[in-house]
Amino acid sequence: MFQCIGYAADNAQSPLRLIRFDREEPGEHEVLIEVMFCGVCHSDIHQIRNEWDNTVYPSLPGHEVVGKVSKIGGAVTLHKLGDIVGVGCMIDSCRECEACAAGEENYCHGPNGWLATYNGPMVPKAKAPDGKNSYGRDNTYGGYSTHLVVAEDFVLKIPAGLKPEEAAPLLCAGATTFSPMRHWGVKAGDKVGILGLGGLGHVAVKLAKAMGCEVTVFTLSADKLDAAKAMGAECVIMEDDAEAMKKLAGTFDFILSTIPLRHDVNPYFPLLKRNKTLVAVGALEKMEPLNNMLTAFHRQGFSGSLIGSIRETQEVLDFCAAHKVAPEIQMIRIDEVNDAVDRVVNGEVRFRYVIDMASLKGR
Repeated sequence: MFQCIGYAADNAQSPLRLIRFDREEPGEHEVLIEVMFCGVCHSDIHQIRNEWDNTVYPSLPGHEVVGKVSKIGGAVTLHKLGDIVGVGCMIDSCRECEACAAGEENYCHGPNGWLATYNGPMVPKAKAPDGKNSYGRDNTYGGYSTHLVVAEDFVLKIPAGLKPEEAAPLLCAGATTFSPMRHWGVKAGDKVGILGLGGLGHVAVKLAKAMGCEVTVFTLSADKLDAAKAMGAECVIMEDDAEAMKKLAGTFDFILSTIPLRHDVNPYFPLLKRNKTLVAVGALEKMEPLNNMLTAFHRQGFSGSLIGSIRETQEVLDFCAAHKVAPEIQMIRIDEVNDAVDRVVNGEVRFRYVIDMASLKGR
């Protein structure tokens, strides 16, 4: 065991504060990562505030982690000392279920699902058979900390063409938007709609543009119109502009909702072509009821998508390096994180906060 420090919340109402805790030394197939940068994702906020009703406290968030390999287990072959690497939402899975065998660990349906980088298992420990998850851990602590210990095959390689701080948001925001576009076959020439222009949405716009798509952004924030156009969106629509929405009827090949809260997707189905799909990735909660009258007459689909697999996460990192795609970030110190949380909730970040974890050293 060795001591680490990080920032964690004690309960749903408390701010993040400095804590000291122990991590295990890396096992034979694990690596120790010294954390350099960590993105602030809206799901971190959902988790520390227990908005999904599954938080295990203390909750030490952070799943957009970039760092340097500082120690390796004796059997590690995929990484070496000094490598710049990344860790996303998962640090392990059951490795035995059908989804894991297919390389889709993000849909693991083992005893407790995949092991989250923080907040322990996806299933709350109180509901697990023995009060713990299947990996023998009561809780896991994430990247708002000095170090992580992770199974080597759940560690991503950061390509040389990406700045480490810019790579961090791609480990969640990038994978979460890239995965559904790949799965539903988005291709050059397609007309793609992106709902919301936040941490996920702005990455989705850049990825779709790099794929050769025609991109339309839907937003309720008038102050984001110019930003969306600067990112390459051909069209930006205010969601409450009924006339503009009507003119787009039946023109979209794919629509991706990145809105992080419960919302009504019904107004967007008339915009889809026949046999096309709207996918929601931003909200892990009950959505407004779906009007099947809108979908049945054009055989349209509504679906969800959960983060991305390890393979897809590596693919999006490599894709972004090759196409010079980078998220737009604002760097902060760790002692600014509580203010950053409030700004994310208020929609004031442009467009992803990334913590410089060097600011945690010496505390």
